[in-house]
Amino acid sequence: MIYFKNPVLLSILSGVLLTLSWPVQGFSFLIFFSLIPLLFVEYQITKENYKRKKTRLFVLSYIGFFVWNFGTTWWIVNSSIFGMVFAISCNTLFYTILIMLFHWSKKRLPLRTAYVFLVSLWIAFEKFHLEWDFSWPWLNLGNVFSEDIHWIQWYEFTGSFGGSLWVLLINIGLFEALKNHPFTLKNTLWIKKMSPWLIGIAAPVTISLILFQRENELIPTTEVLLLQPNIDPYIEKYDRKNDYYFNLMVDMIADQISDETRYIFTPETYFSSGFGASLEDFKTTALHRKLDSLLEKNRKIQLVSGIQTFRIYRTDNPPTLSANLIGNRVWADFYNSALKMEYQQNPEFYHKSKLVVGVENMPYKSFFKPLLGEFLLDLGGTVSSRGIQDYRGVFEHTETKLKTGPVICYESIYGEFVTGYIREGAQFLAIITNDAWWGNTAGHKQLLSYARLRAIENRRSIVRSANTGISAAINAKGEITNKLPYNAKGVLKAKFAPSNRITFYTQYGDYIARWSGFVSVLFFLIAISGRLKKKNQ
Repeated sequence: MIYFKNPVLLSILSGVLLTLSWPVQGFSFLIFFSLIPLLFVEYQITKENYKRKKTRLFVLSYIGFFVWNFGTTWWIVNSSIFGMVFAISCNTLFYTILIMLFHWSKKRLPLRTAYVFLVSLWIAFEKFHLEWDFSWPWLNLGNVFSEDIHWIQWYEFTGSFGGSLWVLLINIGLFEALKNHPFTLKNTLWIKKMSPWLIGIAAPVTISLILFQRENELIPTTEVLLLQPNIDPYIEKYDRKNDYYFNLMVDMIADQISDETRYIFTPETYFSSGFGASLEDFKTTALHRKLDSLLEKNRKIQLVSGIQTFRIYRTDNPPTLSANLIGNRVWADFYNSALKMEYQQNPEFYHKSKLVVGVENMPYKSFFKPLLGEFLLDLGGTVSSRGIQDYRGVFEHTETKLKTGPVICYESIYGEFVTGYIREGAQFLAIITNDAWWGNTAGHKQLLSYARLRAIENRRSIVRSANTGISAAINAKGEITNKLPYNAKGVLKAKFAPSNRITFYTQYGDYIARWSGFVSVLFFLIAISGRLKKKNQ
């Protein structure tokens, strides 16, 4: 038998394969084999005469998932050592619990049903990880194909959860083939047993290639300017006034604007001096007057800029869950916002609504703040919980009538969340982001790569303005058509093709995950009763 049986090495192998499969430098084909060693670990512990089986399985599973989490998201350390330790430790624990529940279910359910429970439970967890306050869906399995867009054009029907389902089913199928027909040179029956599952890899890829060829590529018609100012957020960004950034923008776009230019986009929190801009009084500020004077000279242009904003309340009690006490009976909500401006038009704002845990959002604030106080990390700007808005806002261009979906940084990871912009009428998506916190690591590259999934799911062009890079234009097939490299100061002039198409995924969202949640709960309750196992026996 060629494969080894050492459970520690098997666990580490799973973690290494998961890491090596991950974008943007990985080889995603490895993902179809990455969970097999860990499944062998669980199988060995179940069958062999080990003491403290559950403890052994827990430790071994934790090792494997820790290797994966650390290998793919170690770069969080650039913004916070505590944040990296917390994210990696907790995420590793969550995945370990999934394996432990599967191990438990095998004793109370028929094997095939236990596999269904594992698949549905895993996907349900990924959905849960999108929704709760400790949200960190960076490693959802469906994200792994973000660089292999030719393989996943069918995401327009399933979303990234279709990819998660694909990965889990193939891993389980190949594991069962190898478990029952060991990998040896003398007996090649394992090849025949693996063949249906290898076809299961090839068939969706073939379908995707057909969809890719059939997808009508719209001609890009609308010109945009994407600012990449390349400002160090740790040293420069929050020490300078808005006047500096206004003048910087004017200088950068001066020789870039043409008669065809219709949009200018700046990165996340581009204007962030002091506490930010007051939402009530913004029209009376010097910044508004300067922006309006700039747009007076370019009346066909809409400016969409990142900006830090706030709203003041005077009351004895907290007016909102996210409000921060800043004085006697004075409360403030701070927002990470997108500002839309056109000449002599009322400014509009969209407030970032998927917040980074521990940086912009104190999870379960009503519970933790009385116990721990405000424990957010200081990454520049205002250290306080941010407010959100309950709906996706879109910005309409007065002249062209085109509608923009302003997506702010971290929000671009959330598939069904982004569909909300499309359902509100967005004909293209604009991501404004500041990825400089992570340095020149895989972090900013992965975030750009995940945006390609949103383009495919919704069949929308995406333009992306990033502080230090990578600013880019992405078409509806997920192809990056133009970009500026990381750590390069400049303006990317690009064109995009607006669309009104509504995909199946845009309309129905994460239906795979919702059904998985229902199935996992149902089978969990059946497993508790043990009824199916008794019948099978």
